Amino acid sequence: MTFLKFIFAMFLSFLPGFFGVLVTPMTTGGNLWYNSLYVSALTPAGWVFSVAWTVLYFLIGLALFFVMQQKRANKKNSYILFTINLILNLLWSFVFFGSHAPEIALLILTALIIVAIFMAREFFNVSKTAAWLILPYILWLMFAFYLNGMIIYLN
Repeated sequence: MTFLKFIFAMFLSFLPGFFGVLVTPMTTGGNLWYNSLYVSALTPAGWVFSVAWTVLYFLIGLALFFVMQQKRANKKNSYILFTINLILNLLWSFVFFGSHAPEIALLILTALIIVAIFMAREFFNVSKTAAWLILPYILWLMFAFYLNGMIIYLN
């Protein structure tokens, strides 16, 4: 049963990535709109995003698994915030890359950062390890906020 919980947690955490890849440019010529934008000098190469998000989705899934493993804790708020986080994460990709709306995407990213912080706080009440696993995700979201904001500023 523990293994199935782990697989389920990983499946859920990678859902935004599975669907986001449908609208995200994967190669230099993958998205003409994105490639036409001026971006920050700190924007990493495309492959860095793939590696970073793979690691982050794994950490998020592992955090969810640690929450799921706790027997006596009230996990309702953790699950609600995790679900909202998934939805916002997926929505950002579709709005930014699919709809070419970086301004709206920045608003979604703001909400996503807030939700991720509250999610980490709720995870902390259930499993301190789970909360610490969310910290790299929050930091990456803040970096993404900067990159998204610079695209708006430069274009």
